[in-house]
Formats: sequence, C-alpha cells, structure tokens
Amino acid sequence: MKTRESGMPDETMWSGFFSPAQTLAKLGLTGSCSDVVDFGCGYGTFTIPAARIVRGTVHAQDIEADMVEMTAGKAREEGLINVRVERRDFVADGTGLPYGSVDYVMLFNILHCEKPEVLLREAWRILSLGGRLGIMHWNYNPTTPRGPSMDIRPRPEQCREWSEQVGFQLALPEEIDLPPYHYGWVLEKR
Repeated sequence: MKTRESGMPDETMWSGFFSPAQTLAKLGLTGSCSDVVDFGCGYGTFTIPAARIVRGTVHAQDIEADMVEMTAGKAREEGLINVRVERRDFVADGTGLPYGSVDYVMLFNILHCEKPEVLLREAWRILSLGGRLGIMHWNYNPTTPRGPSMDIRPRPEQCREWSEQVGFQLALPEEIDLPPYHYGWVLEKR
C-alpha cells in the first residue's frame, strides 16, 4: 500500500535540502549502530550515508521499483556491500525482519501515511532494547517548497505523541531543527 502523496521533489531539489551525514548525526545515528532500516528509502539520500556510518547492514525498503533500483545502483557504484535493498510493502506486510534485530530505524518524511501507528509499531517490534528511532518530517508550514498537503502533514507534537503511545521514550529532550524545511525527533525503545 503506497502511502499518501508526499510532494517529493525531484532528486536534484531534494538533495539540496540536506547534508545527509549531518542530518543522520543530529538524529542519533552513530558508528556504534549495527543494523539499520530505512522505511521508504526513496533516492537513497540517507541509505547511502548511513551505510558509510554503521558497522552492520542498512536495510533499505521502498514500494516503488524505480526507487529500489536507484538506491541499489548507488550502493553498487559506491562499493557498499552492507546495503540490502528490497521492494516491499512494509505498510501492509511489515519489514519482514526479526523481532529486536536492528539498532536504528529511519522514519523520514513518511508519517503522513494514513496509519502512522502501523509504521511506529513495526519500528518498535524490530528495534533492539535501547535501539533508536529517528523521525524527520517537513515543517508544519505551508511555505515549504514541497511536502505533503497541510491536511495530512503531521505536526511535530503529533509525531512525538504517536511514538510515545506505541512505547517509545525521548532519547533527546527536544525537537530537532533540521533547516531549512524539516524537524526531527530521536526516541528510544526502553
């Protein structure tokens, strides 16, 4: 099940919004992490830098065949052997990964989906005890150049509340500003 339209810009515009390695650092991804999951890997914007940071495998999943092919191609070009790309409907079918098997989950620009709690419960299920969840989303501001429509775009406090309802606790006490157009949270499974 494809999530609701996000207004994802083309890759050139998209890549101009981030310094992916710095964003990942702000969102708590470190070299001590082993396995990581990128829900909706898209262009591989965060998959590829994450693979350079972690000591384990980055599981990159997306429902779109062209995104899967693009991310896999980038991993091959970079010589990254720790990226496992899979076309998967993780909304309907989950990630297919074992319980407690990963140290970090990326839910980046995806919680505008119809049932965010489904993704959050799957993140909880696959994370190890003490594992971290990084959330990033478009600012709740209609002046952003792209992003989901305002009627489905989550506010920062909604992302936090949904995560806490599933059982996550804040790892960092405050919302993270990810200029120019995003915010983030880092939560833990405790």
